[in-house]
Amino acid sequence: MVKKDHILAILSFLLIPPVTFLGGKIFILINPEIAAHTQNYVLSYWLLDKSRNACILAAFLANVGLWFLSCFFLLRSKKQSYWWLPMGVFGPFGFIVLTALADHAEQPWDLYRRFVRRMNIYLRVAYELCAVYVVWSLTYEIMVLHRNLMIKYEAARTGVSIAQIIDQQNASGGMWAFSEGLEVMYGVVLLYLFWPICFNFAGYLYMAFSGRHREK
Repeated sequence: MVKKDHILAILSFLLIPPVTFLGGKIFILINPEIAAHTQNYVLSYWLLDKSRNACILAAFLANVGLWFLSCFFLLRSKKQSYWWLPMGVFGPFGFIVLTALADHAEQPWDLYRRFVRRMNIYLRVAYELCAVYVVWSLTYEIMVLHRNLMIKYEAARTGVSIAQIIDQQNASGGMWAFSEGLEVMYGVVLLYLFWPICFNFAGYLYMAFSGRHREK
């Protein structure tokens, strides 16, 4: 039991990594140096270089569009005003605000919305702050686990020691920190999107099992 617009928000968000990968792959495949085999090297090189840069720009713009599309569908699933859409500029922090907005399209089967609606304003603020802390901490730990697993995999694949791979990463620490930061932010939004679904699923499982227990 999931709203169609909420599913569309999830699908739009899940498309961001494939679009990023595709843009980067095309960028790598376009090699301006093949212009050396053409008659007009300068013009061919310029066209190829602009084409590969255009692929990166197109991927970036597509990702921005998908991001705001996710925010749009989330707002539509709650029947909230689209004036909240500019909150998407603030990334995951703005998205957290959108998830905390009241749901004007609450369905009878939505256990999560009923759970949240029962809270008073003070309890709700405390709940949202705790949720932010738990989600960010959990996502960070998942990122660290993923990093360690990838280091071990790379060491096993190449035969290079783990210490050497860590030294290589430390040498380009800024790039790795940026990519891991993006990974954490992506995970935060993903958890916020799936949390109501998981809550409802767990709630209905509990009711089903408790109902069977009573029958016995």
